[in-house]
Amino acid sequence: MRLSTKGRYAVMAMADLAKNGRAQSAERGAQSRAVSLAEIAARQEISLSYLEQLFARLRKSGLVKSVRGPGGGYRLAKAAHETVVAEIVLAVDEPIRATRCVAHGTPKGCMLAGERCITHNLWEDLGDEIHRYLSRVSLEDVVMNRTGARRSPVVDRPIAVEAAA
Repeated sequence: MRLSTKGRYAVMAMADLAKNGRAQSAERGAQSRAVSLAEIAARQEISLSYLEQLFARLRKSGLVKSVRGPGGGYRLAKAAHETVVAEIVLAVDEPIRATRCVAHGTPKGCMLAGERCITHNLWEDLGDEIHRYLSRVSLEDVVMNRTGARRSPVVDRPIAVEAAA
């Protein structure tokens, strides 16, 4: 299983945004503060130019909103408890896939004759399990350290999965 740097860094940056965007929200009412990419880059030790590329994709996917002007930056488009990790990974990456076959769910396999390898279904099922898990973990869960066994039970949240082309 391979989760790319893009996916990991996007989740780190979005968790930072969720945590630090709400830091002053109690003083300002329901409106969260915009967080600059420079702040996120410094705290998370991620290149600013790399974050700019990731946030362009996150904005295009509707996960963040940009705020221009003094005090500008980014805000979450939805509440942290409504944003799940799978959405973030899918916004910046290809769908999570553990098989070596080119296209997820296609009959053509990775073997020379076009067959699926003997372990194909095992790795495909693992990729599906990872996706299901990430679809149940919200940004709020990450920020509050409620992942895995520490997470309170939640209803499955359906996430659209794009098929790899």
